[in-house]
Amino acid sequence: MFKSFEEMQAAGKQGFDAYIASANAFNKGFQTLATEAAEFTKKSFEDTVALTEKVVAAKSIEKAVELQQAHVTKSYEGFMAQATKMNQFYMDAAKDAYKPIEAEIEKFAPKAAK
Repeated sequence: MFKSFEEMQAAGKQGFDAYIASANAFNKGFQTLATEAAEFTKKSFEDTVALTEKVVAAKSIEKAVELQQAHVTKSYEGFMAQATKMNQFYMDAAKDAYKPIEAEIEKFAPKAAK
């Protein structure tokens, strides 16, 4: 497999460099996720505060209930859209983190017979 100690040392360095690149990609992905989650939480809080103001100002119980029902529907739809978006971020982060390691694995994987 290795013809000399230098080849083995170079392969070890390349593997370590791939690990560092993978960790950096993973870290970047999770920074994106954290930022997105914080923004979603902030928007949800602002929407809830706005709803509370509207409910308090409502002229009737029926209007207050109507406002709350609309808010629940909007919140649910927003949550589902955000969950889908976050899932895509997780998948992208995992793929980006795997790419450098995949390249190193392919160097040592036996070639498939044709």
